[in-house]
Amino acid sequence: MADSKEMGAVPEGQKQGWGQFLKSIASFSGDLSAMTAPSFILSPVSLTEYPSYWGEHPDLFAKCSQGGDDIEKMVNVLRWFIATLKGQYTSRNQSMGSEKKPLNPILGELFLGKWSADESKGSGETQLIAEQVSHHPPITAYYLHNAKAGVTLEGHSAQKTSFSGRSISVKQVGHAVLRVANSSGGEDLYLITLPNIVIEGLWYGAPYLELSGTSHIISTTGMLATINYAGKGYFSGKSHSFKASVSSASQPTSALYNIEGEWAGKSSFKGKSPDGSSNSTFHDASSSRRDIEVAPLDQQGDMESRKVWAKVAEGIRKQDYDNASKEKTRIENEQRDKRKKEGEKGTPHQLEYFVHVDEDQEYAALLGKAKGVASGYPAKQDAYRRKPRVH
Repeated sequence: MADSKEMGAVPEGQKQGWGQFLKSIASFSGDLSAMTAPSFILSPVSLTEYPSYWGEHPDLFAKCSQGGDDIEKMVNVLRWFIATLKGQYTSRNQSMGSEKKPLNPILGELFLGKWSADESKGSGETQLIAEQVSHHPPITAYYLHNAKAGVTLEGHSAQKTSFSGRSISVKQVGHAVLRVANSSGGEDLYLITLPNIVIEGLWYGAPYLELSGTSHIISTTGMLATINYAGKGYFSGKSHSFKASVSSASQPTSALYNIEGEWAGKSSFKGKSPDGSSNSTFHDASSSRRDIEVAPLDQQGDMESRKVWAKVAEGIRKQDYDNASKEKTRIENEQRDKRKKEGEKGTPHQLEYFVHVDEDQEYAALLGKAKGVASGYPAKQDAYRRKPRVH
């Protein structure tokens, strides 16, 4: 039975609309991302902002280049990755009372920001560029870079969504490649695949996310991290549970380190730790996340996310759903007109910060390094890479 906080997730005056929305989901055929959602279940944040969750622990991002050997470096990469999950998948529950559907970005929408250097940790500045590179299907490309640490992340994400009776299943499409400078003057690569999502709590009017299935981190160093996710009632009886292992990519069943716990809470090494201790803490998700720094609204460009959605976000936050819906419809109609004119003129939209790669050779090469892993993923994937900067 849902508690009072959960039951209050959908505004009292909107509960009939929530029931109608659930009925429309149940009868909808195809990818649910194509549906128009009522404003009262929308987040005031666009999906283009979501890559910022990768950088909310800039010190851990910078530490991906540190470690006494390739094994320790993989442990550091895995710790940073686990640290990104709480912000990505539970922060709306904490701040809004339930999971909310992010605003569907317009083509060419941008989200630009940074995390200033933390001199006490020597982490250097981390910069983020995110761009909506496709609208049908919706795809967001992102680029994070910390020059001082020699760490860069490039990736893209999309979702395929379906309804399964009591929950919504979201298959995350895309991958990321982490580039880490090494001591030989080159760089080590880490392929990061994405977990699947299950949205529960729909019938209580209090949606929340769980991660499911398995994801991997595969490195050119020959190391592999395997992460298995489960919700309440599986590994530990607790929500947001995971088990992870670090191993040689050629011997994935022979774990060098095992970690388990909650990705939104505490996790620990099971048995030995890199420092020689036993069952020590791996990560504590209660550690503070750092919000990204962005330009004031009046200094942002017209295509920057918070500028695009300012009036919609204001309506949602004030629970003025009529105005939020009107503004959202206005933006969507303007985009349809813009795409139509581009088609008539033969001048298709050009990406500003990224280039499309039809077949990602790095993805294929890294996937092939891990024994028994490739069968769980498409043999080929496209990618988006940061455009070369003109000096």
